Amino acid sequence: MKFVLCPRCEMNYMPVGEQYCKVCLQEMRGYAAPEEIELCSVCNENPALPGHDVCAQCLREMQNHEEPHEEADEAHETIDAENLSGVESVAEMDEIIPDMDESMNNPEFGEMTHTLSLESVREDEEKEQDEADAEEDEDR
Repeated sequence: MKFVLCPRCEMNYMPVGEQYCKVCLQEMRGYAAPEEIELCSVCNENPALPGHDVCAQCLREMQNHEEPHEEADEAHETIDAENLSGVESVAEMDEIIPDMDESMNNPEFGEMTHTLSLESVREDEEKEQDEADAEEDEDR
């Protein structure tokens, strides 16, 4: 059985002998596909509001409960900021990070003067292997 794209929607496949796909036929007859109703992620009973993942009732409850928590969060932030006296300051943390200028003087981190290719890497490996083989032959 061969399938072809529907000429109407150009999205769904249908058997070769039919005019339109099943989705288009249902739409033309007036049957609209029911949209899935997303349920509230909190109560899983009521439909969620558009643009939210919770229903209106749960959203109201969440907003009522958040207001007192915001004041408590601000108090915790103040307390935390006051108790930071034993923690190292950010200025002391700069000493941990090495200076890049010093490490750039190392020839290992120098600028690349040429680009690497697989062939040049293979040639280098073959050359090293040949040198190692030659040393082994001399040792024997």
